[in-house]
Amino acid sequence: MAKIVIIDDEPAMVEVISTLCRENGHQAYPFSSAERAMESVEAISPHVVIADIKMDKFSGFDVLERCREILPQTAVILITAYASVEKAVEAMKKGAYDYVTKPFKIDELKLTVQRALDFQAALRENVILKKELKHKYRFENIVGSSRSMQLIYQLINKVADTDSTILIQGESGTGKELVARALHASSQRADGPLVAVNCGAIPENLLEAEFFGARKGSYTGSTSDREGYFQAARGGTLFLDEIGDLPLPMQSKLLRAIQERSIRPLGSTQEETVDVRIVSATHRDLAADVQAGRFRQDLYYRLNVIELLIPPLRERREDLPALCEALLARIEQESGTPVPRLGAAALKRITQHPLTGNVRELENLLHRAVALSDGNELQVEHPAATTAEVAAAVPAPPPPTPPEAGTPPAPPPTAASEEPPLPSDLQAWLDQHEREILVRALRETGFNRTATAARLGISLRQIRYRIDRLNIAMPQDGDNHGEAQ
Repeated sequence: MAKIVIIDDEPAMVEVISTLCRENGHQAYPFSSAERAMESVEAISPHVVIADIKMDKFSGFDVLERCREILPQTAVILITAYASVEKAVEAMKKGAYDYVTKPFKIDELKLTVQRALDFQAALRENVILKKELKHKYRFENIVGSSRSMQLIYQLINKVADTDSTILIQGESGTGKELVARALHASSQRADGPLVAVNCGAIPENLLEAEFFGARKGSYTGSTSDREGYFQAARGGTLFLDEIGDLPLPMQSKLLRAIQERSIRPLGSTQEETVDVRIVSATHRDLAADVQAGRFRQDLYYRLNVIELLIPPLRERREDLPALCEALLARIEQESGTPVPRLGAAALKRITQHPLTGNVRELENLLHRAVALSDGNELQVEHPAATTAEVAAAVPAPPPPTPPEAGTPPAPPPTAASEEPPLPSDLQAWLDQHEREILVRALRETGFNRTATAARLGISLRQIRYRIDRLNIAMPQDGDNHGEAQ
């Protein structure tokens, strides 16, 4: 049953339309005074308002305007005996759902009302679906049900609809940008843009133009007006990633923009008001940077109205199974080929890694495991496996040659000559030795990767991975020669 308000200064017309509405199962609210109707319409909250255009004190356009203010979801149907194209166009421009002329047929008005109700139902369904999708997808890329992550979700829900500036702090690879996107998607600004800026990736001499825009001719090569990040984020969220890398001169300009909610494009004498919400992130300890004079204290307090601290992965290892499954699903989707199954043994190996690079390191580890695994089970290297594997492949030094007769014996080795010096970069040293072994084996087999894999006792997939990782050039004419496909 729909609620329908009928407004006409002709009581007979009000009664005809009210009877029609009741006969179709709706609840009718008849008014012969537009003034009284406007006093009651907000409390009634009707689905449809049917109003005559020409009335004594209030016109149908006045009713329409009032409904647009207080009941924007209500459909308004205007009726008049003075039909004209101009009136119809004016009614539709002002937001009327439809326009009916007197004398009208009962079936015509009945059909118009039903279409209006169907339209309202579709609008309500759309609102409900948007809310459901907003709730479903705001955390879609953030994986984890640990206690620390539950606290993050709760805080996001609590502060998302405020316009307070938010500072997200956490180590590299913890997912600070994902949290910023969840904040935006959960906010009232979700329909507006989210503009993400890496503050450390912009040359210092371009910062002002990139942030605030520039007018034509304001700098060499500026041939037209251009928007900055603040203008692009109007009505939405401006996410300033790695805010700690922003130089001090630019920090003062950013502070003023946040305080005044206005900016001045480069080369302009006029300020522009901007409506943006600022969310920033950093892996640095900004409080320590403030003490050291590397970051403005006033800007720090402006940015840090609400702080979100993202825990490192090592402090929420209970989230590893779900994270691994989500990352493997993404790897499978991106590659277009099935990935090996994550078993208990592989998961145990993963938990043994320090994961100091957090989720980013975990993703790299899984990419490597997928590339090197044979069969249907994911094979994850032990944290020291790469080092041990290459060290075992390095040939042992040849035995010393006995001295010729008459040659005085060599002096006994000193402590310094017994062992080679330790490398300053172990990974680079291991990569270099691994590369030399692979290049030697490839040359001996005529750059046949299948034969090289057999020669070194590893799989073809591992050979391919190492060739790519170590950037070993393969001859074009023999690149795939003799390789088992």
